[in-house]
Amino acid sequence: MTRSIPPTRPTLAARFTASLCALALLGSSGWAQAQPQGAASAPEPAPAAQNALPALGDSVSDDLSVGTERRIGDQIMRAIRQDPDYLDDPVLLEYLQSLWQPLVAASRAQGNIGGEIDQRFAWEPFLVRDKTVNAFALPGGYVGVHLGLIAMTATRDELASVLAHEMSHVTQRHIARGMVNSRRQSLIGLAGMILGVIAATRSTRVDGANAIFTGAQAASVQGQLNFSRDMEREADRVGFNVLTGAGFAPGGMAAMFEKLDQASHLNDSGGFPYLRTHPITTERIGDARQRLGTAAPVPPVSVLAHVAAQARARVLMDTRTDALRRWQSQDQVAATASVGERLNAAYASALASTLLHDWARADAALQVALGVVRGSPRSDATAEREVVMLQAQSLAERGDGPRAGQVLKPYLDAGATPSRAVLLLQAQVALASPKADPAVKRSADDLQTWTTLHPTDALAWQQLSRTWEQLGLQLRSLRADAESHYAVGDLTGAVDRLRAGQRLARSPGGKVDFIDASIIDARLRDLEGQRRRQMEEERRQEG
Repeated sequence: MTRSIPPTRPTLAARFTASLCALALLGSSGWAQAQPQGAASAPEPAPAAQNALPALGDSVSDDLSVGTERRIGDQIMRAIRQDPDYLDDPVLLEYLQSLWQPLVAASRAQGNIGGEIDQRFAWEPFLVRDKTVNAFALPGGYVGVHLGLIAMTATRDELASVLAHEMSHVTQRHIARGMVNSRRQSLIGLAGMILGVIAATRSTRVDGANAIFTGAQAASVQGQLNFSRDMEREADRVGFNVLTGAGFAPGGMAAMFEKLDQASHLNDSGGFPYLRTHPITTERIGDARQRLGTAAPVPPVSVLAHVAAQARARVLMDTRTDALRRWQSQDQVAATASVGERLNAAYASALASTLLHDWARADAALQVALGVVRGSPRSDATAEREVVMLQAQSLAERGDGPRAGQVLKPYLDAGATPSRAVLLLQAQVALASPKADPAVKRSADDLQTWTTLHPTDALAWQQLSRTWEQLGLQLRSLRADAESHYAVGDLTGAVDRLRAGQRLARSPGGKVDFIDASIIDARLRDLEGQRRRQMEEERRQEG
C-alpha cells in the first residue's frame, strides 16, 4: 500500500516551497505569509472563546472568504495527491489521526474552531514522504507532516505539540491577517499560479529548468516566508492550550523546542526546514517552560505506540533497496537495549524485510516485536495492534491470505466499525485469498459502505476496484477505478475509465447489470459536464 519514489525527482517539499515562494514574488506582501508552515482559516469564534481573535475588519472576509479558501486548498491538494511524495499509508495515517482528532476536539471546545469554518474546512492531516523535519498547513484546513518529523520525535506529545502549533496558525487566521493590506491579486489566479508551478516542477522536459530557476528565487525570498514574532507567540500560546486541553503532556512543546534549538546550534544543513520558518528563540523556549507550571499533570502514557510509528516512518522515508537493507540489519540489536530500542529495531527490520520479500527474516523480527509489546510491564494495546497489523500486511503481501485473515480477525470481529486502516488491510488480505473465500465478498461490501460515506478516499476506491475485479464484476471494477482517479483530481482519467465501462456495457453479448450500466452513464455525464466547466474556467482565466 506504499509507492517507491524515484530518487532523482525533486521532493514535494522542494516543489511546494518553490510554488509558494513564486507566489510571494508576485508582489503580494500579505501572501508572503502563505507558506507551508502556516495557512489561514476564517473562524467565527464562540463568544466564550478563550483565545478570541482581534477584530480583523471586513477586508479579510472580502479578500479571503471561508469558501474561497477551501476551494484554493482543494485545488492545491488535488495536485499534491498526484505527486509521488504524497503518501497514503493507512497504518501510519491512523496513528497521526489518533493525535490530530483530540487536538481538533480541544480546539473546538476552546472556541478556536466554530461556525462556518468548522463545517467547511477539511481539518485533514496528510503524510509527505520526506526525510526533513517539517510540517505545514494549507488553505482550507489541510496539514502536511513530513515522515522526518515523525522519525525524530521521541514521544507522541512532541509530535502533537507541532500539530497543535500548526493548527493554531490556521485557527488564528495568520495568513488572512497578513492579507488585509493586499487586494490586488485574484485569489483564483493565485491558486492557478500555485498549481502551475507545481505542474512545471514535476515536468521532465524544458519546464524543469523553469522550476529550478523558481527554486533559486525561492531561496532569495525565504525570509519573507516567516511568520511574524507576534504570530509565532500567538500560535505557541494557543497551541499550548490546545495541546493540554487534548490531554497531552504539557512538556511536549518545551521538549520539542529544545530539540529544535539543539539542531540550530549544530548548524542545520537543510534537514530541519521547520527551523527556518519557525525560528526557535530562547524567549519561546522560556515561555514554553513557564507554561508548564500552569498546566495540570498528565498520567504517564506508554511510548511504545509512538516507537512503532517512528520505526514505520523511518523505513518508509526511503524504500530503495540499499536503505531497506540497512533497516533490516536492525534485527541484530543488542539484548541489553531498552524496551523502546528493541521494539524500534524489530519493527523496522520486520517492515524492511517485508518490503524486500525476505519472509523468514520478517517473521523472526515480528516475533521479537510482539514479544516486546506483550511482555512490557506497561501494557500497550495500541502498540500491539500496530505490530499485528504489520504482521497481517506481511502475510498478505506474500500471498498467504488465510493466515493474514486469522491475524486480522480480532479487529474485524470486535463489534465496532473497523477503522480505515483495518478495512484497507482487510482488502489487501482478501486480494491474497481465493475468489471463493467469503472474505473477498465481505471486503467488497465493507469497502462499498466506506466509499459511500467517504467518496474522496482514492485508496479505498482503488482497493474496491481490485476486489470487484477479483470477483469477476468488471463493470463495477471500472466504475470504482474511475472514482479513484477522480478522488485524486485526475478528471480525464476518470472519464476514460467510465467510457471504458460504457463500451463494455454496450458490447455485443456482454452480460452486465443494468443498474451498474445506468450508474456509469449518469456518472459519465456528470464528469463530462465538470470537465467542460473546468475548461471554460481555464479559458476565462487565460483571457
